[in-house]
Amino acid sequence: MSTSTAPTRRRDDLRPALAAGVTVLLWASAFVGVRSAGHDVEPGALAFGRMLVASAALTAVVLFRGLPTMPRGRRLAAVAAWGVAWFGAYNLALNAAETHLDAGTTALLVNLAPVLVALLAGLFLGEGFPRRLLVGVAIAFGGVVLIAVAGPGGRADTVGVALGLTAAVLYAGAAVAQKRLLAHTDALTMTWLGSLAGTLVTAPWAPSLARDLSAAPTGTALTVVYLGLFPTAVAFLAWGYALSRTTAGRLASTTYAVPALVVALSWLLLAEVPAPLAFVGGALCLVGVAVSRGRSRAARDGAGFPDPGCKQRRIACTQEVPGYPCSTAARPASSRATGTRNGEQDT
Repeated sequence: MSTSTAPTRRRDDLRPALAAGVTVLLWASAFVGVRSAGHDVEPGALAFGRMLVASAALTAVVLFRGLPTMPRGRRLAAVAAWGVAWFGAYNLALNAAETHLDAGTTALLVNLAPVLVALLAGLFLGEGFPRRLLVGVAIAFGGVVLIAVAGPGGRADTVGVALGLTAAVLYAGAAVAQKRLLAHTDALTMTWLGSLAGTLVTAPWAPSLARDLSAAPTGTALTVVYLGLFPTAVAFLAWGYALSRTTAGRLASTTYAVPALVVALSWLLLAEVPAPLAFVGGALCLVGVAVSRGRSRAARDGAGFPDPGCKQRRIACTQEVPGYPCSTAARPASSRATGTRNGEQDT
């Protein structure tokens, strides 16, 4: 490598890491923003306001870049259903959970999603149920129990925990669906269409949003705009950029920092921290996630290459879902010989 190209290569190597860092920070701030705005805006109205801003921003990006090739028929319906689940139902569950739980505790619950992704992959994608997955699920379940009884005075807030777990399930289901859909639709188009679907499904709360914001301080309206513009539109675009330039397993590991960031931001901005027992439960949840997502040495050596579910579409491997690493099963011998990584020479 010549000395003139070395600085450029180093800058290119840093960009995905910077994009991932921006995404994690923005997603962490979303938990705090939802908790703050939730004092003045009801969950459904907050979801609609967030998605309305995000859809407007993503539409502007799409128009600037030129209208993409649209999926049709069943694929369009599948993308719409994904958007309803991810941008609609997930936001509703998350917003409702944070009316019962502080932001840090909610983040600890939602971060169970990688474990649930593995379970859903075992059920629907033929990945099976290795021992490490079952052990991780058991550990994480123990953490959930501790979080459930960690309310003030040991009072269990089962409604809040149930809503947080519902958000985690929706996250996981949307992630597994996204794995399949990204093989046929690019990330920007899918995110844009999904955000439109999420906006439509939450539109019945438009009158409530107008009513709540009219009585709320200006800061609440600015928080709603922030949630739609940054943790949704900007963060998803940054995530797609990073995901197209590194392995999914490496990128997904950065999301484990989200609960810690949420706790820190919540303490600084809202003067809230989870109860001590919730910290212990959250730590168990994170340990369970780490155990369940651990891989054998052989699997680690082959991380980043397509699995049979990719149907040998190597381009899809750069768009894997968090917590769902590729395997070497479908990697052609020619790629192994030439040392291609993540299908980069095929895209």
